[in-house]
Amino acid sequence: MPIIGRDSRFGGGMFGGSSGGRGCLSSRLIIALVVAAGALFTYFSSTEQNPVTGEKQHVGGVTADQEIAMGLQAAPQMLQQYGGEVPDAALQARIDRIGNRLVERSAAKQTPYRYEFHVLDDPNTINAFALPGGQVFITTGLLARLKTDGEIAGVLGHEIGHVVARHGAEQIAKAQLTQGLTGAAVLATYDPDNPSSMRTAAVAQMIAQLVQLKYGRGDELESDRLGVRFMTESGYDPRAMIGVQNTLREASSGGRPPEFFSTHPNPERRIEQIELAIRERYPNGVPAGLEQ
Repeated sequence: MPIIGRDSRFGGGMFGGSSGGRGCLSSRLIIALVVAAGALFTYFSSTEQNPVTGEKQHVGGVTADQEIAMGLQAAPQMLQQYGGEVPDAALQARIDRIGNRLVERSAAKQTPYRYEFHVLDDPNTINAFALPGGQVFITTGLLARLKTDGEIAGVLGHEIGHVVARHGAEQIAKAQLTQGLTGAAVLATYDPDNPSSMRTAAVAQMIAQLVQLKYGRGDELESDRLGVRFMTESGYDPRAMIGVQNTLREASSGGRPPEFFSTHPNPERRIEQIELAIRERYPNGVPAGLEQ
């Protein structure tokens, strides 16, 4: 028996209406309110304090073990999409050395995640990624443009920041909320006598994507700040992150912008935030002796 429509049991006199359109509308509105309330309650009641950032986060009840499992499950697909792992053992060892140093000497070590670093054999894509739970990827296309271990540390530190800040779990929770609210909106506005009302779902999805993009860019800036922290704790000069942004800016001139810019704020904005984070950590100036 359908939940909505004229044949629904909610379409009759249970809510004071007849089997006509008014009863169906009342039923749909009540169901929509229940669905929306459930989604909002689940989202706002599932909060946890991040031990590294100190922030209270809405993570939808997703546990660290679940993040690790999801990351491991998605890693093969990421490898397949970007040419697999590079066959250069020396290059992979270099990335492992830098990545593990960042984890072992910084607050990232306090987290339960299992960090693994993958070099993607894709010379055409200029990007780096992190999956929930500690799977970190960097393309050979980006590595070819980085000049020093410090610049590589800047990229990996940024990606480790996504893992530590639990951005993946936050996005999952937001997706669950969006799904619940979208379902509520469709129930509230869908008219079985007017199929065009289903366009509401498409509009709701578009709005959800815009919200997620907005939060995603904020996540990138937070990961930059965490990257500065992890670099300084690990003995790297955080100013190398500025060099990375300049390299990305150069890569965007002339031809098609790198894939990096589809999800990240522009380099100028990021440089401002990186410089601010560096001043906060070193108000008297960056000390000598840090690895660049």
